[in-house]
Amino acid sequence: MTRIGLSTSSVYPESTAHAFGYAAAIGYDAVEVMVGIDALSQQTSAVQQLSEHHGVPISAIHAPCLLFTQRVWGTEPWGKLERSAEMAHEVGAEVVVVHPPFRWQKDYARDFVNGIAALENSTGIRFAVENMYPWRATKKRGAEMYLPGWDPSSEPYANTTIDLSHAAIAGADVIEMADRLGERLRHVHLTDGSGSAKDEHLVPGRGIMGAQAFLEHLAATGYTGEIVLEINTRRCAGREEREADLRESLRFAREHFAVGTP
Repeated sequence: MTRIGLSTSSVYPESTAHAFGYAAAIGYDAVEVMVGIDALSQQTSAVQQLSEHHGVPISAIHAPCLLFTQRVWGTEPWGKLERSAEMAHEVGAEVVVVHPPFRWQKDYARDFVNGIAALENSTGIRFAVENMYPWRATKKRGAEMYLPGWDPSSEPYANTTIDLSHAAIAGADVIEMADRLGERLRHVHLTDGSGSAKDEHLVPGRGIMGAQAFLEHLAATGYTGEIVLEINTRRCAGREEREADLRESLRFAREHFAVGTP
């Protein structure tokens, strides 16, 4: 059954601990842990205790592969993924979300596709490779910053993630991408974007990505993976406004993905 989860990144600058508190209070089905600069997010025992304390399971681990987490858990990328799989196994998550390598990580990128498949075979964890986007200053100019590419539907990954904010920057049609991926789509970051060059992570429904139609399409085609709200609440004036955005996001997801939810 598809669960509607909350990414811990959605409450930044509040902590991983606060994310579990929000998820429990609002009624999310699960939490995706973004391993980042918050020390708690890097500790398996700490996130396990948070999950048990709040009674909210952990659906996924997001590996530390963002620009600002390049030194979290060391600098060797394969080691980071192995450690992410270990955390996922310990906390009962079946998915590790991972970004494709940056262009300058040439050694890592060279065998990324085969390496991800080998990790899945050796760990039993699904590594859901996420769609990214060309880096651009305007709508007309962009540079490919990911290898082997930003679109996971172009590679034979067994498991993938669609993020609507990333697709907005790339100008990608998420329904068409989902159709290309078929059963290989195992994870969704539900959010939104305006089509600007910024990774906005808007509350779903506040952008141009057709989040409602996307959810309805997933439900109609029998999607059974995880749906995780990954929104940006950094500009919220305080906890009350942040909680309102998190509640609105959960209502949106449950209203428009009406098949297969608990």
